[in-house]
Amino acid sequence: MRMFWQRGFEATSMSELTAAIGVAAPSLYAAFGSKDDLFRAALQRYLERFRSERGAALAAPGLSAREAFARLFDALAGDFAACPDRSGCMLVAAETGGLGAAAAQLREVLGAHRAGIEAGFRVRIERGQREGDVAADADAAALAKFLSTVLQGLSIQARDGASAEQLRAVLRTALRVWPSA
Repeated sequence: MRMFWQRGFEATSMSELTAAIGVAAPSLYAAFGSKDDLFRAALQRYLERFRSERGAALAAPGLSAREAFARLFDALAGDFAACPDRSGCMLVAAETGGLGAAAAQLREVLGAHRAGIEAGFRVRIERGQREGDVAADADAAALAKFLSTVLQGLSIQARDGASAEQLRAVLRTALRVWPSA
């Protein structure tokens, strides 16, 4: 997971993967089938970890939608900046830039996962509208896309060396557009 996260799919070689995992290539192929399948398994592990560590923040009872996003993004800013290899979010960092069919399929997989996070953001915003802490006339889909875009940008900024405080300043600025009820 860390190899793909740090270097991306295309730049990570099978020899690096076998060395990192500590198995011979035939064992890796027997366990996962292909580099693509290993990438998918690593991505699934990353997402499970993300959901267990950070996903609950949006569902926390007693918080307004804005407070829930502020807490989630504050924690992610710290996570992104504290990562020793400055890798940000794996869904952004591991993007596949190859030209082959496999790379195109993996880009679709990454895009689908990013869309899933955006959909989760929309669900939380719509919950906030029902609970009365997000303006009823706010465009939940547009706000979810905006927040998703901010999150992806934070990942890139972290890769470029932004500190946690710099990332949090971006978040404070982004939350100024919040459509309060």
